[in-house]
Amino acid sequence: MAYVISDACVSCGACAAQCPAEAIAEGAEHFEIDADACLDCGACADQCPVEAISAE
Repeated sequence: MAYVISDACVSCGACAAQCPAEAIAEGAEHFEIDADACLDCGACADQCPVEAISAE
């Protein structure tokens, strides 16, 4: 099950910098996680300052 980024994202980029799979990129509204590339490691969620990332 991949992680997802909610609309609470402030587009700081902290999550993308921590993703070992490089599965996070800036989307139209906020950063987004490519579910097919996500390793389900949770490194991104640990770095999010606004807790906008959760397991789907």
